[in-house]
Amino acid sequence: MTEQAAAPPEKLDAAVFKIAGVVVLGAVMSILDITVVSVALPTFQIEFNATYAQVAWTLTGYTLALATVIPLSGWAADRFGTKRLYMMALVLFTAGSALCATATSIEQLVGYRVLQGLGGGMLMPLGMTIMTRAAGPKRIGRLMAVLGIPMLLGPIGGPILGGWLIEAASWHWIFLINVPIGAVALVYAYFALPRDNPSPSESFDFIGMLLLSPGLALFLFGVSSLPQEGTFSAPRVWIPMLVGAVMMISFVFYSFKPRHPLLDLRLFKNRRLTVSTVALFVFIIAFMGAGLLFPSYFLQIRGESTLHAGLLMAPQGLGAMITMPIAGTLADRVPVGRTVPFAMALIAIGFFTFTQVGVDTSYVLLCGSLFVMGLGMGGTMMPIMTSALRTLDHQDVARGSTLVNILQQIGGSIGTATMSVILTTQLNGSPDIPGLTNPKTGDPITEAGAAIAHQQGVNLPLPADLLARGLQFAADSFATTFTVGFVLVLATFIPIAFLPRKKESVTDGPSGYDVAETPVMTH
Repeated sequence: MTEQAAAPPEKLDAAVFKIAGVVVLGAVMSILDITVVSVALPTFQIEFNATYAQVAWTLTGYTLALATVIPLSGWAADRFGTKRLYMMALVLFTAGSALCATATSIEQLVGYRVLQGLGGGMLMPLGMTIMTRAAGPKRIGRLMAVLGIPMLLGPIGGPILGGWLIEAASWHWIFLINVPIGAVALVYAYFALPRDNPSPSESFDFIGMLLLSPGLALFLFGVSSLPQEGTFSAPRVWIPMLVGAVMMISFVFYSFKPRHPLLDLRLFKNRRLTVSTVALFVFIIAFMGAGLLFPSYFLQIRGESTLHAGLLMAPQGLGAMITMPIAGTLADRVPVGRTVPFAMALIAIGFFTFTQVGVDTSYVLLCGSLFVMGLGMGGTMMPIMTSALRTLDHQDVARGSTLVNILQQIGGSIGTATMSVILTTQLNGSPDIPGLTNPKTGDPITEAGAAIAHQQGVNLPLPADLLARGLQFAADSFATTFTVGFVLVLATFIPIAFLPRKKESVTDGPSGYDVAETPVMTH
C-alpha cells in the first residue's frame, strides 16, 4: 500500500461527485413523490369519485411497500451488487410512475403506487450504501450533506411542484414527470457506477423475511389507519399493530441465531451507531410528524392555495441549504456531539413560534421561524446519520444503512399518525352546527369544520361570527398539536446528549484498510 493510497484526499473529487449525482437523482424522485402526491388527494377524490379514506391509500400503499422492501435491500445489495440492484429499483419506480398516470380507478392507482414503492424503498438505502463506500468514513460527512439536500428539500419542493403541475396541467403530470428523470438516472447509473463484484456466499434469511417484512408492514398499516379511525381501540388499528409488533419482536429474538440475518441487530454493539440511531429515531418522530402540519395550517387556517402554501414553506429549505454544506464539513472534523445540540436549539426556537399560532399570525414571523428551523435542520439530520455510519466496517455499510432507513420509516409513520390523531381529536371537540350534516357521511358538521371548508373555497351560507369562532377554534387546535410536537423536539435533546463529543479514530474495515482507497463496489 503506497503512502498516497493510505492517505486519500480530504476533499471530494470529481469521481465521487459523479457517483453522488446518480444517488441524488434517485433520492429526488423517491422523496418528492411522497410530498407531491399528498397535495393531489383532493383532486383524486373528484377524479375517481372516492372518499378521502380511499384516496389516502395512494400514500399508505406506497409507504407499506417501502417498509416491506427496505429490509431486503441490505442482503440483496451484498448478493447481487449495488449497481444492478439500484438500476432495477430505478426501473421499478419509473415504470410504476408511468402506470400511475394511466390509472382509471382508485384501485388501479393504489396498485401502481405499491409498485412505485417497491422501487422507491430500495433507492434510499442503496444510495446511502453507494455514497458511503464512495467517500470512505473520513469524507462521509461532506458526502452525506449532498444526499441530505433532496431529503430536506423534498417536503418543501413537493407541494410547490405538485400544486403547480395540477394547476397548470393535470394530476397525471405529477407521475409523468418521473419518467424522463428516471430514464436519465438509469443511463447515468449505467455509466457512472463502477462494476459490481457481488458476494454470493451469504444465504438468504427466509425466516427473517417472513417475520420482519410482513410484521413491519402490518404494524405500519395499523399506525396509518389511526388518523382515519381516530382511536386505538378500533380493530383496524390495534389488531394489525399487535400482530405486527409480535412478529417484529419475534424477529429480534430470532435474528441473533443465523450467521447472516436479514437485519443484523448485532451492529447495535457499536455504541456510536446505537446512540445515533436512537437520536435520529426520536428526532424523526418529533419533527417529521409535526412538520407535515405546517402546510396544512397555511391551507386550512389561512386559506392559501396549494402553490402558495408550498412557497411559504420555502424559507425552511433555504435555511437548510445554507447550513447543510457547513455541517457536512464539520461532521468530518468535529465530533457531532459538539455541533448537533446547537442545531437542535435553532429548531426548538423556530418551532416554538408555531405553538402560538392564531388566525392572523404574521407571515414575516412564521417564515422567519421556518428559516431558523431550516438552519437547524441542515445541521442535524445528516451529521447524526454520518455519526451512525462512519465507524462501520466496509462489509457492514449496506446493513447499517438498512437499519437507519427502517428506523426512519417507522419513526416518520409514528410521528405523522400521532400528530394527525391529536389534531383530529382537537378539531372534533368543536361544537356541532345544529341541522347541518355532511351529505356524504351523514355526520354533523362542526364549527371548526365549516370554517376550514370556508377557507378552502366552499361557499357556506353561515353567519360570519360562527365562521370566525370556528376558525379561531381550528387555529387553537393547530397550536395545541404543535405544542405536543415542540415537547417531542425538546425530548430529542436527551439522546443527543449521548452523541460522541470526543474525536474518535475511524476503523475502516476488518483489515484496517481505508474504505476511501477502494472503488465503490460490494464486497
